[in-house]
Amino acid sequence: MSFIAVDPTSDFSIHNLPYGIFSTSDNPRHRIGVAIGDQILDLSAVKSLFIGPVLSKHQDVFDQPTLNAFMALGYEAWKEARRTVQMLLSANESTLRDDTSLRSRSVCLQFTGVYKHSENALMPNWLRLPVGYHGRASSVVVSGTPIRRPSGQMRPDQTKPPVFGPSKKLDIELEMAFFVGGGNPLGEPIPIQKAHEHIFGMVLMNDWSARDIQAWEYVPLGPFLGKNFGTTISPWVVPMEALLPFAEPNAIQFTIITLLVRRVTCFEINICSVVKGKGMAEAVNICRSNFKYMYWTMKQQLAHHTVNGCNVNPGDLLASGTISGPDPESFGSMLELSWNGSKNIDLGGEGTRTFLNDGDEVTISGYCEGDGYRVGFGTCQGTILPALLL
Repeated sequence: MSFIAVDPTSDFSIHNLPYGIFSTSDNPRHRIGVAIGDQILDLSAVKSLFIGPVLSKHQDVFDQPTLNAFMALGYEAWKEARRTVQMLLSANESTLRDDTSLRSRSVCLQFTGVYKHSENALMPNWLRLPVGYHGRASSVVVSGTPIRRPSGQMRPDQTKPPVFGPSKKLDIELEMAFFVGGGNPLGEPIPIQKAHEHIFGMVLMNDWSARDIQAWEYVPLGPFLGKNFGTTISPWVVPMEALLPFAEPNAIQFTIITLLVRRVTCFEINICSVVKGKGMAEAVNICRSNFKYMYWTMKQQLAHHTVNGCNVNPGDLLASGTISGPDPESFGSMLELSWNGSKNIDLGGEGTRTFLNDGDEVTISGYCEGDGYRVGFGTCQGTILPALLL
């Protein structure tokens, strides 16, 4: 229990302690903090209290405007930091609790955040390796950033030439993603047995997709303009150690030995997506799913990504892919929910959708449910802006 009062329904209990970058009105400098309830512990203000064997030599990483330098310190540093933060926030520890001057400098109330399932797999290689593609970092944005409806080439009528214009099939993808901590040298794969030492933490993700643009451009080289216009992530990075109590055995798989792992590696994380259109009084849930439905684990993703010697760096972001469950209510995209536009998605008396309208606000949330507490991810939210006329 923490000396800071935290509502039992809060995503950010002492069992969680996610990392993020923040600033305050009286100190606009971006620095590293940890969320606790509706407050933030400023790690730069308490950096001198990190006196373990690793962090005592690297206290200045908490002054940095990104998490990259801290993540690069590696697995032992992350564990050491978590133990220290949990100790400082514990109700039984007086260092921060009883030092009103230090508390006033380090605990902030007002802040500004800155920073598949396999049943319906399409290709035979899906069950043999975690199929993926390289994205881009430039349009990965934090929750709350509006998303502009993209324009591009589409071919809605297969008997006619393609046309150019705003996407009419703008979609969500209910996903999660993980940040790489320690990287690997070029040419040296990360073995599956050590992959957990390179995975820092997780966030929610909405990998917005323009299905009509994607369908026309997809063959033969894969996604491009249908996917690169925006990807939204939640602002707090939940450390993997906070998720360990919610680990489950992964699915039985058909794969080669380099991707096999006999350790518990998937997680019971409840995820849902809600939509609120213009004029709607309340947001309406359109899907509920769970991260445990993913066929491939994060360790396998990372091991496969590097098996050919590809190097990854601290701060690299790897996404899960759409998280869809076995039932229609757990489908993680509007493409699936509407059967590619052939079936309306009911918004509970507030109209229907097949794909997103301008002005629609989409919010993804996710959490693990403990005994009297939650380990949550906050929200991943974006609102659709009209396409620009070209």
